[in-house]
Amino acid sequence: MTDQPTHLPSPAMEALLTRIATALERLAPPAPAASNLDVADAFVWHSARSALQPVRQVNRVDMGLLRGIDRMRDTLADNTERFARGLPANNALLWGARGMGKSSLVKAVHAEINERVTAEGRPSALKLVEIHREDIESLPTLMGQLRDSPGHFIVFCDDLSFDGEDTSYKSLKAALEGGIEGRPPNVIFYATSNRRHLMPRDMMENEQSTAINPGEAVEEKVSLSDRFGLWLGFHKCSQDEYLEMVYAYATHYGLELPREQMRAEALEWSTTRGARSGRTAWQYIQDLAGRTGKMLTGTAS
Repeated sequence: MTDQPTHLPSPAMEALLTRIATALERLAPPAPAASNLDVADAFVWHSARSALQPVRQVNRVDMGLLRGIDRMRDTLADNTERFARGLPANNALLWGARGMGKSSLVKAVHAEINERVTAEGRPSALKLVEIHREDIESLPTLMGQLRDSPGHFIVFCDDLSFDGEDTSYKSLKAALEGGIEGRPPNVIFYATSNRRHLMPRDMMENEQSTAINPGEAVEEKVSLSDRFGLWLGFHKCSQDEYLEMVYAYATHYGLELPREQMRAEALEWSTTRGARSGRTAWQYIQDLAGRTGKMLTGTAS
């Protein structure tokens, strides 16, 4: 018998196959990066890499400095503590006036509940994971990663809203309550927004005017808010509440100024900005601290 000839690919064919293999590797999605969830209590989700980046120092204020929002504070804290203890809890939408402490409250509640759990001798297992508005379509991927992870996770999206032809709200709806898997039992979703229904009124009215069934079109949009079992409304504060915020910040940071002078300056500050809010109070305190040579840590929003 004679050996059969061996047909080897030509150099040109080898080069072609190499280019095809390289192109396929570029098209393939990157493997999710493993995250060590023990290194921090807070993380930021990066959808492009499907990775959680640890946040060593969370930008937050003490719970006691959040004034004028007592009912919302207590309600969110109770809901969060039940969740941290493995009991049923609701997704929460914090909506309303700008600068009244919506995002600050979420971060402060996370720290407060972790302190309570730690004080009981149990390890801190409540993690805060921030997802950016533009990455909301990757929320199902994030929840899939967290589903089998130890501990409990607050997935937090600040300033959540949808405009125009944006359809990513459908991904959010499915991730929160819809789909086959549904929301993992160890994940809860908190969002802040200036809009109660997360979409501008003109967007919903446009849907109503152009749809075959106007009622169904609006219902599709509004039903997103229904995925949040807990709605917490934040409204503009009164002058007395605004001044209470200013005085609380000043006391906390040891800023010394005659009360009447501080009152007059704080009111003038709010008038020039056309708003009274926790953010406005904090901005005045920053100005006062700078003028008096004091250092501050923390933020308000």
